[in-house]
Amino acid sequence: MPATQHTADSRYAWTRLAITLALMTIGSSAMYVVAVVLPAAQAEFGVARADASLPYTLLMVGFGFGGLLMGRLADRFGVMRVLLVGAAGLGLGFTLAAQTQSITAFALVHGVLLGALGSSTTFAPLVADTGLWFVRRRGIAVAICASGNYLAGAIWPPVVQWGVEAWGWRPTYTALGLFCGITLALLALAMRPRPPLVVATPARAGAPVASTRPFGLSMNAAQALLCVAGVACCEAMSMPQVHIVAYCSDLGFGAARGAEMLSLMLACGIASRLVSGAICDRIGGLRTLLLGSALQGVALLLFLPFDGLVSLYVVSALFGLFQGGIVPSYAIIVREHFPAIEAGRRTGTVLMATLLGMALGGWMSGKVFDLTGSYQAAFVNGIGWNLLNLSIAGWLLWRVHGGPGRRARAVAA
Repeated sequence: MPATQHTADSRYAWTRLAITLALMTIGSSAMYVVAVVLPAAQAEFGVARADASLPYTLLMVGFGFGGLLMGRLADRFGVMRVLLVGAAGLGLGFTLAAQTQSITAFALVHGVLLGALGSSTTFAPLVADTGLWFVRRRGIAVAICASGNYLAGAIWPPVVQWGVEAWGWRPTYTALGLFCGITLALLALAMRPRPPLVVATPARAGAPVASTRPFGLSMNAAQALLCVAGVACCEAMSMPQVHIVAYCSDLGFGAARGAEMLSLMLACGIASRLVSGAICDRIGGLRTLLLGSALQGVALLLFLPFDGLVSLYVVSALFGLFQGGIVPSYAIIVREHFPAIEAGRRTGTVLMATLLGMALGGWMSGKVFDLTGSYQAAFVNGIGWNLLNLSIAGWLLWRVHGGPGRRARAVAA
C-alpha cells in the first residue's frame, strides 16, 4: 500500500508501533550489555572502576550525538535507511569489540560503532517517528515505543550474564553482533512508509498550545532548560542502572544477582512507562516529568539505608517503577510546547541531553567510588542531580500555570 494512504492513529500506525518496539528492544542492547560485562572487562584489562566505566560513558556520548544526527537524517531520507545504518553499526561494533586488546580500543568501539552508528538509530529517530503517527493517543504510543529501551534492559542482562558465564564475554559479544545485525536489517525493511503530514492538533482536551514562546521563553532558552533537566535526571538515573551489578559484587552477592536486579529494575520500568504514558495523555508531559522526578528521588534515597540482598531487590523494583516515565515525557513536552514542524529536531536534541546525562553519570559514579571506596557517596551525588531536575520541572510548570505574563501568553496562544 502506498505510504500516502496511511494515516495517523490507523491500524497500520499500531502495527508499525509493534515493529518499532522490537527494533528498539534489539537496538538498545548495547546500553545494558556493557554494564553486565563491566566486572569481567575490568578484571581482564586490569583497570580501575572509573576506567572500566569509560566504554559505557563513550557509548552514551555517541548514542546522544548520534541520535541528533540520525534524527536529521531520518527527517530527510526516512527512518528505514537510518535503521539499516544501525544494523551495520551494531553488527560490526559487537564483533570488533570482542577482538579488542585494551580498554581504550574497547571504549572507542562502543562510542563510535555501538553508540553513534548503532543504538542511536533506534532511539530518538523512532521516538520522533512514533509521535508523528499518533494524535489522539500520542502519550501512550510514545511510552510503548520508549518501553523498548527498558524491555531491552529486562531481557539482555540475564541472557548476557549467562553467556559470559558459559562462554566468556568475547564470544558473547560476537554472537550479539550476528543477531543484532541480521534482525535489525530485516525489521528495518518494514519501516519504509513515511509519516503522514504533521497536523498541529492537541493530543488531549486542554493540552497546551504550541507557540514560538514555550513557557514564556525564547525557543532556544526553553530547549536549553529542557536539556539541562535531561542531563540532571539521567545523571541521577544512571547510578543504579550502570553500577548495580558492580555494587552487588562489592557487597558479596555476586554479579549474577546484580544482573537480576538490573533486569527487574528495567522490567518494572516498562510498566512505569506504560502507566506514565496513560497519565501523560491526561495531565500533560510537564506534570508527568515532575511526578517522575519526585518519585525517582525517593527511590534513590532508599538505596542509602538498605543494602541487604532482599531489600536491594525491592528497592531496585521501586526505582524502576518510579522513574520509567521520565524520558518519554520530554518528547511529549516538546510536542505540546514547541511548533510541530520542529518537533523531530528538538526532540532529538533533548533526548541527546538525557543520554549525555546517562554517560556523565555512569563515569562520575565510578569516579566517586574510586575516590571514596563506597557507592554511598555516589548515590548522594545522584540525589543532588535529581533535585536540580525537580527544580527545573517545577519552575517551568509554575511559568505555564502561575508565572508572570500568564494572561499575555494566553492571548498570544
